[in-house]
Amino acid sequence: MSTKHPITDWFVSSYSGPRNNTCVEVRFTGHGTEVRDTKNRAAGSLDFERGQWNSFVRNLPDNMA
Repeated sequence: MSTKHPITDWFVSSYSGPRNNTCVEVRFTGHGTEVRDTKNRAAGSLDFERGQWNSFVRNLPDNMA
């Protein structure tokens, strides 16, 4: 059985304040997570499978998660 997950809209990290213009945008897809540079959206995105993204987030230092 396959569960479909809709693609979400791009969003900016809550750690990025209104004056922080060096941030990335993230969105969740049916297969994982995409990440792109807010200042250069035309460059495309990095795509991570769900397990890769979860591993990345789990291994962030406590002050970054």
